[in-house]
Amino acid sequence: MFLREPSHILILVIVLVLLFGAKRLPDSARALGKSMKIFKNEVKELNADKPKEEDSDGDKKNTGA
Repeated sequence: MFLREPSHILILVIVLVLLFGAKRLPDSARALGKSMKIFKNEVKELNADKPKEEDSDGDKKNTGA
């Protein structure tokens, strides 16, 4: 598997620093974290707005509870 040994992780970190530079890497990680937070909030909001299971007639299904 990928990244099973510490040497693999070290090589990956070195490649990332060489590609993006030490200055841009934290900024990129911060932007990615903010984007993930916004995405999670939007998904949570969509799930809250989505009505319970409905059949084709628009009536709520009886779940037996």
